[in-house]
Amino acid sequence: MSGRARKHALSTRLWHWLNLACVTILFMSGLNISNAHPRLYWGQWGFAAEDAWLHVPRFPGWMTIPDYYSLAIARDWHVLMAWPFALGLLFMWVAMLANGHFRRDLRTTRAEWRPAAIRQDVIDHLKLKFEHEGAKFNFLQKLAYGSVLGVLLPGMVLSGMAISPGMDAAWPILLDIFGGRQSARSIHFLFAWGIFGFFAIHIALVLLSGPVRQVRDMITGGRA
Repeated sequence: MSGRARKHALSTRLWHWLNLACVTILFMSGLNISNAHPRLYWGQWGFAAEDAWLHVPRFPGWMTIPDYYSLAIARDWHVLMAWPFALGLLFMWVAMLANGHFRRDLRTTRAEWRPAAIRQDVIDHLKLKFEHEGAKFNFLQKLAYGSVLGVLLPGMVLSGMAISPGMDAAWPILLDIFGGRQSARSIHFLFAWGIFGFFAIHIALVLLSGPVRQVRDMITGGRA
């Protein structure tokens, strides 16, 4: 493959698989943590059931890490994977800006935001047509990846830091940004399920568009 550009840069491939491992463990350990107090609130304080805006169902052992209820062990796994998750995201953004991946492949244009163009992209997706002439991603793909990389993943890092007593003691402005510890916890929960939703759709589209080729390209880099 010498002299040929690769479809996925090495930095993208490394981050993709690291992030997959981190998000999976963080999500499953987070469900175990949720079982300790399955209610969500807004503001700084919250404990009483009548003040909760959402009563979260109890998650079974097969969905959690560990596969039995243990708040201490779940927190250990959560903190362990939070660091590579956050540092990996920082690495990915530095790499995307340095190698032009963000500017070239993820930045949307004014023309792509026209209602007619968005409607056509939706129609193409419904027809399972995912290619976009002259670009690596179409508008809906750019919007999805941009939302995950620019909103959901950074939001998980910042809201997680706000929930942590040690972190918010060092940077009290975090709680002000989210409107209180319980608001940060609620946003952390919502963003986690937003990432899960993206993951489910992403896997479905990979299966529909050639899973062997897609996985191979994300390992080897593929051909542009």
